[in-house]
Amino acid sequence: MALSLAVSPCPNDTFVFHALVHGLVPGAPPVDLTFADVDVTNTAALDGTFDLVKVSYAALPWLLGDYELLPCGGALGRGCGPLVLTNGRTDLTGATVAVPGDRTTAYLLFRLWAADQQPARIEVVPFHQIMPGVAEGRFDAGLVIHEARFTYQRFGLTALADLGEWWERDTGLPIPLGAILAKRGAVDPAEATGWIRESLRHGWRDRAASQDFILANAQEMEPAVVKQHIELYVNEFTLDLGKDGLAAADALLGRAAAAGLTPAVPSFL
Repeated sequence: MALSLAVSPCPNDTFVFHALVHGLVPGAPPVDLTFADVDVTNTAALDGTFDLVKVSYAALPWLLGDYELLPCGGALGRGCGPLVLTNGRTDLTGATVAVPGDRTTAYLLFRLWAADQQPARIEVVPFHQIMPGVAEGRFDAGLVIHEARFTYQRFGLTALADLGEWWERDTGLPIPLGAILAKRGAVDPAEATGWIRESLRHGWRDRAASQDFILANAQEMEPAVVKQHIELYVNEFTLDLGKDGLAAADALLGRAAAAGLTPAVPSFL
């Protein structure tokens, strides 16, 4: 039977999973691939829709009963956090803020960072609409992720805060953004870990092999931006979370639970 997999069409995911999806990983089953934004997969995972699924770390407290966190394939790192963008505004009290999802890591970090501010309204908005919406004045601020780090200046916007820098200064840990989960009883976590790691290694060995697949699904990103995106989000934590990656997940979800924003979860360490 085919393995159902849901990831985003972002270049880091298509780079990591190209070999697995295309039958280039020895011993791995065929893969039935679904592309979806992370806010969609966070919700789909609640219903157990996929065998392997990319979700936000912020969504884990609602998912770990049915899924197991894999130690590879996700998105963690340094210098890669969400940005709070405005059109010149320097305080968010009373503001309308556009966010990419209510259970995204970006929004959880925003809530922790903005604890002493009082935005008037939060709107969940498709990612590609956030920067134009702030530039046009429909939103006072926008919370953005991924490639927006490289393109927001084109909209005349200002970064009010880099939540990755804020997180790293405060914790000394990488920022845990996206996690890969394996559905309990549907796929062996150890086998899935091996398939994903081999898929990633294949991508690193032969970068040209995945280029057409990545660009075809990169949502009109320029090749130079695609390259920057992969270099930033595919790193040593993608191969192995390690102690620092697991400590980062513990810190994020521990702080969220202490603030009453999420249910508590057991330590990953």
